[in-house]
Amino acid sequence: MRIGLYGGSFNPAHEGHRHVCLTALRRLRLDRIWWLVTPGNPLKDRGDLAPLDERAERARAVARDPRITVTTVEAEIGSRFTRDTLRFLVGRRPGIRFVWIMGADSLATFHRWKGFGDIAALVPIAVIDRPGFTLAAPAARAASVLARYRVPEREAPRLASMTPPAWIYLHGPRSDLSSTAIRRNARANAP
Repeated sequence: MRIGLYGGSFNPAHEGHRHVCLTALRRLRLDRIWWLVTPGNPLKDRGDLAPLDERAERARAVARDPRITVTTVEAEIGSRFTRDTLRFLVGRRPGIRFVWIMGADSLATFHRWKGFGDIAALVPIAVIDRPGFTLAAPAARAASVLARYRVPEREAPRLASMTPPAWIYLHGPRSDLSSTAIRRNARANAP
């Protein structure tokens, strides 16, 4: 079984999240993707954070694909950091080939994630291109640190079978949707 893990606040979930996952399913030849709706990102302001159950419910409505499962596993296991979540999942499901999926905007700040090197050592990573990050993200600090482990894009179907560290940057159609912009528009249009 080849499963992509796509974590985030999903505040709110939108079609861009779905686009990233459909791209990953196809290009990486994954069997499934689990959306890990986090209780709260330690690097983001929690002031605008909707309740976890609301975010998970909206994510389920947006996902609309039987291969995508929305979970709140991080809240269930008490994890605050991706590294700890991955350790939990990899340790409990050793027969599954997990791949961490992130947008290029996340790669740009990946060096700030607690234990980003540990994350890269636990599972292969697929980075999906985002508008405005095509050139900046591959030149980011974490990308430079992990440069020798970058896999050519033509190897995408094999990524899930590779021993980490291994990461790939996938180009293709991009979505410019943003949860931040959606929240900003909602506030601007509120009565």
